[in-house]
Amino acid sequence: MIQEGLGERTYRSFEPHGARRVPFRVRVSTTDLYLRADRDLSADALSAARGARRAVEDHIARFPGFETALSPLDPPPNEELPQIVTSMYAAGRAAGVGPMAAVAGAIAGCVGRELRASSSEVLVENGGDIYLDLQHEAFVGLFAGRSAFTGRLGFRVDPKRTPLSVCTSSGTVGPSLSFGRADAAVVFGPDPALADAVATALGNRIRETADLEPAVRWALGVPGVLGAVGVLGSALAARGEVEFIEMG
Repeated sequence: MIQEGLGERTYRSFEPHGARRVPFRVRVSTTDLYLRADRDLSADALSAARGARRAVEDHIARFPGFETALSPLDPPPNEELPQIVTSMYAAGRAAGVGPMAAVAGAIAGCVGRELRASSSEVLVENGGDIYLDLQHEAFVGLFAGRSAFTGRLGFRVDPKRTPLSVCTSSGTVGPSLSFGRADAAVVFGPDPALADAVATALGNRIRETADLEPAVRWALGVPGVLGAVGVLGSALAARGEVEFIEMG
């Protein structure tokens, strides 16, 4: 089964601005989505989330190693795979991690793309991984646990750059597996599965302050990554197309 961590998600108090967007929330088992759109599209979002989860869970039932692998896997030969599963295999290979490192971003992307047919703007957040397809700018706050940057820094999202994913991994916040100590490892890119997987790999590389700069340099070198940010305590490194703003 897909495990994405439950509990109160306090980082959602740092909501992207935009009074034009109606907020709503959908849960399917351990998938807990925060969404914004032109109107409440809960029924559509619920259906899309169920479909995405079902595709992943059915694949896990047939190929259990897909769920537990911590390194890249090749897709099974001669199999017709759902798009979400294919994207997760590809993201894992690009980032050097297991395909399930991409699951939260991949689900957010599936739901967001489906809702976009019914709304002029869509935002889907799934466990710190955000998919945005906008007509107006948005400001996304940086949540890095106890780091002093939490609540002070954020990112401006230019609607012309969307669809865009902003995915965050952490070794100090939340239940996700990380081999690093980053308070936040943030990756920007158009492919939500890839952004999620690279954020995981970026976080794995950050164990001390000296790791920040080489880690974000590595992330930006992955084809399809537009920007990367690493945070550890009071230190931060960033590269690529990242537009910071002051929050609060």
